[in-house]
Formats: sequence, C-alpha cells, structure tokens
Amino acid sequence: MTNPTMEKFGYPSSLIKEYDHWCVLLRPAQATLGALVLVCKDQAEAFSDISKDAFSELAQVTQDIEKSLTSFQAFDKINYLMLMMVDKDVHFHVLPRYSSPQSFEDITVADPGWPALPDLSSAVTLTNEQMTALTGKLQSHWTT
Repeated sequence: MTNPTMEKFGYPSSLIKEYDHWCVLLRPAQATLGALVLVCKDQAEAFSDISKDAFSELAQVTQDIEKSLTSFQAFDKINYLMLMMVDKDVHFHVLPRYSSPQSFEDITVADPGWPALPDLSSAVTLTNEQMTALTGKLQSHWTT
C-alpha cells in the first residue's frame, strides 16, 4: 500500500528497497550524495502510532541503509531527520554526511552544512536520467 509521502518522493521509480513496513527511496533533491527517504507504510502520522512490527523492522532497515550507503560511498556521519511538517506520513530524511564534496557520474554534491546541521536548501535536484542511474547504483549496493 502506498501513501502520499511515498508518491511525493517518486515511488515506485525512486524505490531502492521495499520492506514489509518501510520503503527506502532515493531523495530527488540530493542534499548530500546518496540522500534517501525512509517512509513507513503504516497509516500513521505520529512516530508513536506505527505498529510494533514496523518498530521491530526499523532496526534491520537502518542496518541495511548504513551498510549499503557505506558500500556505495563511505560517509563520515549519517543523519536521520524526522521532520514531517509538510509530508504527514511517518518518514525520515536519511543524509549521509561528508567532509568534502562527493561525486557520482555527472553529479557532484557538497555538504555546506558540514560539520553542523545539514543545509537542505542547497540540494542538487536530479534529472530523471540521474535519478535512474543513482537509484540503480544504490540498488546494486544493497546488502539484502
């Protein structure tokens, strides 16, 4: 089952990995290279309202995210931002953090907020072709 947040972030074309209760999507606006959106598929607008099964599965999903992103492009830190101000469904913006600009093919993304708060306003918006290429690359690095 999809929800408006999944659709806003390009599901199903941006899908990296789907789990029983979560979807890992490529974030179209790359605030840092490999930025993702982790969306809960439960009908919940508060973190405390997701199912026990979703909470349980979250442990495996975050492990997979971190192993896979490290395999793709080793990060210095990783941030999980749960903002939910505009998009109400439970979700995180997952931002691998880098002390220097990172590149993949024709995409170069700096992390101007490093080492402090991420600067979401400086994100690089990907073209459809770049989305497809980066989605495929991250899928090829997925650990499960």
